[in-house]
Amino acid sequence: MPYTDTDDVSIYYEVEGDPADPVIVLIAGGGAQMIAWRPEFRAMLVDEGFRAVWFDNRDVGFSQRFGGEHDVDGGYSLGDMGDDVLRVLDHLGVAAAHLVGHSMGGMMAQMVALEHPERVLSLGLLSTIPGQDPRYILHGERPELLVDPVRYSREESVAAMAELAAPVPGARYQPDTAWEVWATGEAYDRGYAPEGFSRQWAALRRAPERLDRLREVTVPTLVLHGREDDVLHWSSAVDIAEAMPAAELHVLPDMGHLIPAGVWPTLAAGIVRVARHAEKVSSGH
Repeated sequence: MPYTDTDDVSIYYEVEGDPADPVIVLIAGGGAQMIAWRPEFRAMLVDEGFRAVWFDNRDVGFSQRFGGEHDVDGGYSLGDMGDDVLRVLDHLGVAAAHLVGHSMGGMMAQMVALEHPERVLSLGLLSTIPGQDPRYILHGERPELLVDPVRYSREESVAAMAELAAPVPGARYQPDTAWEVWATGEAYDRGYAPEGFSRQWAALRRAPERLDRLREVTVPTLVLHGREDDVLHWSSAVDIAEAMPAAELHVLPDMGHLIPAGVWPTLAAGIVRVARHAEKVSSGH
C-alpha cells in the first residue's frame, strides 16, 4: 500500500501511467476522498501521456487522522495540507509536477505554487477561491462544521445520497445517481470520519489571503468554474484568472460546484493543453 513516510504524516496515494511520463497530481476537495477522481477521467490524462497521481487528503479515507471523533480542529493549516502534496511527490521521487485541484484542493495547489514554486509546472484550479472574500462564499459560515458532527449509519448515508443525487428534470448535466450511491458506500467503508471535514474546514477558515500573491505565479494555469456553482461564486475564477499572468479562464454554463462527466473531455483537454505548454516553456522551446 503506497503511504508517504515523512514527518510522521501518512498520506495514502495511488498512481497509474508510465513512470517515465510527466506527473499530474489530482487534489480532491473538502471532505472528499480520492475516489472522487473517477477512473474514466484519469484515463483521459493517462492516454495523453501523463502519469496520474491521486491521494486521500489528511483526515479522510485511508490517510492519517489528526484527532478523535470529537475533535473539530486538527491544529494544522492550509499550508500544511499543501505540504502533503509535496510528501507524495517526495515519496515518488518527483521533483516537479502539474497540480490540479478542485475546491479545497485548488486552494492547496495555490499554497504549493506560492510557497514552493520550483515544485509546480502548471496548475488546474477548479471551482475554487483565492481567499475569504465573502463575495466568493455562497454557503455561509457552516456552523455545523464547528461542533461535534452528527454521525450516520452507512444505510442512512447511502439513502441520503440517493435522494440528493436523484435525476433533475430538464437539467443539462444529470447526476450519475448509481455512481454517487456506490461512492457514498465506498467512502464510508474506506473511512467514515465526518469530523475530518470539520478539521479541514478549520484549516480553511484561517487560510491566508492569496489573490495578490497569485500575481507572482507565472506557470501556465487552467481556471475553470461553473456558472451555477452554489457553493463558491464563479466571480472568484475571474479574479484568479485576471491576477495570474499565464491563466486561461473557462466559466461553464449550467455547471454547478462539482464537475459532471459531460465536462470531463473539456476539462481533460484543458489540463493537457496547459501542461504541454508548461513542458515547452520549461524546456525552452
